[in-house]
Order: sequence, then structure tokens, then C-alpha cells
Amino acid sequence: MSDDEVLEPFDGEQLDLEIPGSLDGIRIDRVLSMLTGLSRSEASELLTSGAVKLNEKVVLKASRSVEEGEHLTAILPTPDDGFVTADSSVEVDVVLDDKDFAVINKGSGQVVHPGAGQRERTLVAGLLAIYPQIQLLSEEGLCEPLRPGIVHRLDKGTSGLLVVAKTPEGYLNLTDQLAERSMERTYLGMVEGHVAEERGVVDAPIGRSSRTPTLMAVRADGRPARTGYEVLARIDKPHAMTLLRLQLDTGRTHQIRVHLATIGHPVVNDPRYGHRREKRLHEDRFFLHSTTLAFAHPRTGEWITTTAPLPADLTTLVPPTVTL
Repeated sequence: MSDDEVLEPFDGEQLDLEIPGSLDGIRIDRVLSMLTGLSRSEASELLTSGAVKLNEKVVLKASRSVEEGEHLTAILPTPDDGFVTADSSVEVDVVLDDKDFAVINKGSGQVVHPGAGQRERTLVAGLLAIYPQIQLLSEEGLCEPLRPGIVHRLDKGTSGLLVVAKTPEGYLNLTDQLAERSMERTYLGMVEGHVAEERGVVDAPIGRSSRTPTLMAVRADGRPARTGYEVLARIDKPHAMTLLRLQLDTGRTHQIRVHLATIGHPVVNDPRYGHRREKRLHEDRFFLHSTTLAFAHPRTGEWITTTAPLPADLTTLVPPTVTL
């Protein structure tokens, strides 16, 4: 996994955080459920298994309340064999198929790989049905078992392009390009309000929020993060919005969403970093789409550029006079 990708500690691997004031006094089974997406019964089973600790001491009782400042760790459940089972019923939109890689147009609402919140019907399960050879990348130790071939990820609510490696050579080369920031990732995003500058850069480090541990935030002690933006259109109706072209120079968790919210222009319909307006988009859909992905071919060095047009559910918010 490249250094450019931050893995969320709440997605099916492990939990490791200091209890914030907002969770003080809440039962630990409910805290686990809130942070991971596990059901209360699953959280109770996790406790019974001895996988949860507070201040390095195993906690077995679901009714035990947590206190601000306590150190919570938990090993979260994974599929029994540690690997993902292929599922041919999962839709996979292949944009470009190559011996060493495939570029996929991920749909909004699709989870890339299994985690505590969702274990079945992930993109990885669909990929394994088409490209069973990517399992070898995990078996050989190049990828984690739940992420065979995954070079980088998109949030569940973000649609658009991502690249998946199919060979060891492809994986090593593409993750190097990601780490070296030579891979180009361009997004289209609609944000609340009118962005004043025609173009700009948000250069602000990102880390785990100390107030709400399931969120990311701009923090002085966070990891460097840089997002460039360019205004494509300012829209007045049904209310003030701005369509942006966004360029990722780094790839931190929720980077675009955090950076845009920080400058006062959260992504439209983002329930975590902004707000959701009624009858704007589908309930779990915010306006962010990975529209262009470009990189050097792992073997030949040829520059590969792939594009994915804005999905129909997002174009409804773009006036017909706007050229994308």
C-alpha cells in the first residue's frame, strides 16, 4: 500500500483512538457500533471474544461505559478465511482492460472493499469474479487480503474512476506512481455557495478529528494534504452553488470533502462535512465524481488517460448552458 493512501482505522481492520468528550459516558457496545457500523449484537460478540481493550485492559461487558481520555483499541472482524469471496452479481463497469491493470468506473453507494460496516457485495467481490488472478496479489503478500489489486480507493458516496492492478508488476508500479504523485486524479464537485476565486489551492494537513473520531479534520499535526480547484460555473438556482474541477496532489482520507468544508464550501449533499438539502440528490449521494484518471503504463511508460462522464443523477444539478 502506498504512503499516499491513508487507511481508515474504522473500516474492518482495527480501532485505535482516545475517547473524545462527545462519547463520554456511552456504553461501549454502542460506541463500537457508532464507530464501526457493527450491529449492537456484533459489537457484543466482539467484546465477548476479548478483542476490545480500554487502557490496555480487555473489556468483556457491553454495559461498561467509556470515559473521556481512555484509550480504546479493538481488532475488528473480517471474513472467516481473511479473503474476499467472488460475487458475479456485483456490477463492475470496466472502462479500460489491460494485462496489468483495469480502470473501473465505480458507482455511488458502492463500497470498494469489505469492512466492518459492509462485508458483502463490495467492488472487490465483483472484481474477483472477473479477474480471479488478483487474489494471487494478496496470497503473495503484495496486498492485504481484503484489498486484492486495490491501488487507491474512493469513498462510498463518490463515483468515478479508480485503477486496479492485475499483476505484481502492475501493482508495484502503480502504487509507486501514486506515492510519487505522478498519477493524475481529477474530480468534478459541486459545492455550497459561490467560490470567489477562479482557481486556488487548499494546502492544509489532515488527521483524525479529536472531537468526532469517525471524521477527518484539518489539524496542525496531520499529514500533508493539497487540493487544487478551478471554478467551472457559479449557479444561482435553486440556490447558490459552484461547480469545481478538482485536482488531488495527495490522497488523504476524505481529503476533498474536508478541504472544501474548511474553506466554507462543503460538497453539496455531504451529510458528514456539510449538510443535506431535501430533494437535491439521492439520500446517500453527494456531488463528487472522479472524472479523469491518468498515469504511465506500468510496462511501456505510455501515458494513459481515462475519463468517465458525470453520472445522470448529478447532471440534474448542472444547467444545460454549462460545458463540462
